[in-house]
Amino acid sequence: MDTEAFQEVLAAVRTFVRKEVVPAEDVIEQTDEIPGTIRAKAAAMGLFGFALPEEYGGLGFSMTEDVQLAIELGYTTPAFRSMLGTNNGIAGQVLVNFGTDEQKRRHLPDLAAGSKIAVFALTEPEAGSDPSGLRTRAVRAEGGYRLTGQKRFITNADRADLFMVFARTNADTEGTKGISVFAVESGAAGLSVGPKDEKMGQRGAHTAEVFIDDVFVPESALIGEVEGEGFAAAMRSLARGRLHIAAICVGLAQRLVEESVAHAAASRQGGRPIAEFQQVQAMLADSQTELYAGRAMVLEAARAYDDGGDRRMAPSCAKLFCSEMVGRVADRAVQIHGGMGYMRTVPVERFYRDARLFRLYEGTSEVQKVIIAKQLLKGATTLPHGKA
Repeated sequence: MDTEAFQEVLAAVRTFVRKEVVPAEDVIEQTDEIPGTIRAKAAAMGLFGFALPEEYGGLGFSMTEDVQLAIELGYTTPAFRSMLGTNNGIAGQVLVNFGTDEQKRRHLPDLAAGSKIAVFALTEPEAGSDPSGLRTRAVRAEGGYRLTGQKRFITNADRADLFMVFARTNADTEGTKGISVFAVESGAAGLSVGPKDEKMGQRGAHTAEVFIDDVFVPESALIGEVEGEGFAAAMRSLARGRLHIAAICVGLAQRLVEESVAHAAASRQGGRPIAEFQQVQAMLADSQTELYAGRAMVLEAARAYDDGGDRRMAPSCAKLFCSEMVGRVADRAVQIHGGMGYMRTVPVERFYRDARLFRLYEGTSEVQKVIIAKQLLKGATTLPHGKA
């Protein structure tokens, strides 16, 4: 997309988020649902397919464009982004990067239009950020495979039309080997979804367990029609997803800073605005500085992703820093609001709870540190100055 057209899209999304989604935040929190009118308008704007290829009805955003849009989406309740996220991100990218031409033609146009929702069914009770413990099995049967297993914390599972199910096709392998991914359509016999999880925050964004009880899928459901590609598909989708989440955190931090500044300017103690107190100013300055650093990190990581220079360590660095950063900014926002910050009547209380999840999904902070360290140490045999 050329620069002028992209800036028009960005401006339209910014206006939509601020004028229509932000005013609906209390309703979303109370009902645990995104209003249908918002969903329909988001679909009409192409937001369900901004990261999907143009040839399949998407907008074909680069990673640099993706993160700029994500910053705008992150300004409001995370549930809004979550509604769109699995189609564009971890689920949709499995098809984009590993699907056959026929699989792409069959599924991507509906995902881009928002008429269908795809989900990423990787996490299990004993396989979270590290999928090496994955136990779901796919056993060859006449004309296809039979899948059996259980998935946990699957975003949008209760709304899903298409499940990207990761399963072990080779029972003799362990760790990350022998994992494949299948496109399983909702309604398949033996596939069921549990009740939505009751979470600390991010109301309106649903997660649930998925039960896979001897589900038959044809051979054409095997993504790429090649066994053993599941781990690579998951890692590639997650790397892009981590950078996207980092940008969402930047957008939320921006909102928190603005809420904090507005409250500090309006709230008075001892006859003067609390914004005149140096301790409050220090908290505002710390939050703005971390926001500035996070934004710069995300944009640089996106540039490196697009030019192929770094699609592994940089996304993890950005996700680690920005997810931790937004938690600190949210904590300061509550502190600046004082007792009001602990009340359900102010946005920062809700965002404080919402922000906590960013340190967990798409790989915990601890997993990001492992990835970063492994990339740094790859190929290293000695310490600096030749010391063993």
